[in-house]
Amino acid sequence: MSMRELVVLGTASQAPTRARNHNGYVLRWDDEVILFDPGEGSQRQLLHTGVTATDLTRICVTHFHGDHCLGLPGTIQRLSLDRVPRPVAVHFPAGGAEYFDRLRHASSFHETAELVVEPITADGQRFALRAGTLQARRLRHPIETYGYRLVEPDGCRMLPERLAAYGIAGPAVGELLRVGHLDVGGRRVTRDEVSVTRPGQRFAFVMDTGLCDGVYALAEHADLLVIESTFLASEAALAAEVGHLTAGQAARVAAESGVRTLVLTHFSQRYADARRFADEAREHFAGELVIAEDLMTVPVPPRRVASGG
Repeated sequence: MSMRELVVLGTASQAPTRARNHNGYVLRWDDEVILFDPGEGSQRQLLHTGVTATDLTRICVTHFHGDHCLGLPGTIQRLSLDRVPRPVAVHFPAGGAEYFDRLRHASSFHETAELVVEPITADGQRFALRAGTLQARRLRHPIETYGYRLVEPDGCRMLPERLAAYGIAGPAVGELLRVGHLDVGGRRVTRDEVSVTRPGQRFAFVMDTGLCDGVYALAEHADLLVIESTFLASEAALAAEVGHLTAGQAARVAAESGVRTLVLTHFSQRYADARRFADEAREHFAGELVIAEDLMTVPVPPRRVASGG
């Protein structure tokens, strides 16, 4: 059975706290299991979840600040230790290739895992997945940074009452779906006449950035948006200076972009009470709001209602 959910490994920015590990997020999306931004301690955090290194199919790094990548050496070595039986793709900003190479070979180990290294060389670059398309968009941060967006193609849902009206049943339904039309009783029936569009699901992952076009492009109509909210509005000037978002800014992005479920994360250690992020976000966003905690699981919401017809 397919599963689509986010597993949170860590939620701290820059420095971990007693309650929050460095970054780390796993997206289960059917047969894809994608590890995003493995910060220090991610390998151990995985042990507290139902995800293993053997499950991983892909690793995505937004940028090479330590809280987003210092878990790479242990994770990569674990792939070999567990003899992962499939190639694992790795995406990261091409300008950080030297950092990736250093992290990959940070210590001596017997490398048996097959890594398919596919750096991001351009804004908007796409990677084909069985479940859809993974796209990278440039963000605004002091070093080269990209966010990621996974989009499932739109499909269609057949309408039983319309099929019955035309006398279409059994294998003929599959043929109509596959070919796009069917001749019945001297009349050609098109797929559009007996179906409605089933919108594909969309996931977006936005880490360290100030507001920019890339943020909105990633968030557009996302069913699940995972986005940094390092600061509160009281530190908005600091957030702008260092290339980060406030909870209010992240929430406004979600509201303006038609996001369904908003997950705030990457919190500065200066804030002891996470409820303040929720309070600030609620001033701007009325949808499903999650203040991320380590080791929580967030389901991708059910598909949007089919449209048209």
